[in-house]
Amino acid sequence: MYINYQLIRRPECLALIVRSKSALQLDEKAGLFCPPISIGARSIAYIKHEVEAVIQARIEGKTPEQIKALVQELITKRTANKGGI
Repeated sequence: MYINYQLIRRPECLALIVRSKSALQLDEKAGLFCPPISIGARSIAYIKHEVEAVIQARIEGKTPEQIKALVQELITKRTANKGGI
């Protein structure tokens, strides 16, 4: 099964979540935001639907524990179909 993922760079991600780079990094370390993926030797990107899912959870007023669970689920789905392309 082929899934069309859209990748966004950090500046676009920051614009979407309306937070600072340091706040984003703290959220990533706390498990409140999906970490970026490597797209090259010195480049990273975020998966757009993951960013949007976290934003939606915040809009819905989810608790930090619920957001952490969502983030873990999204990260797990990254590798669920590994090798199945």
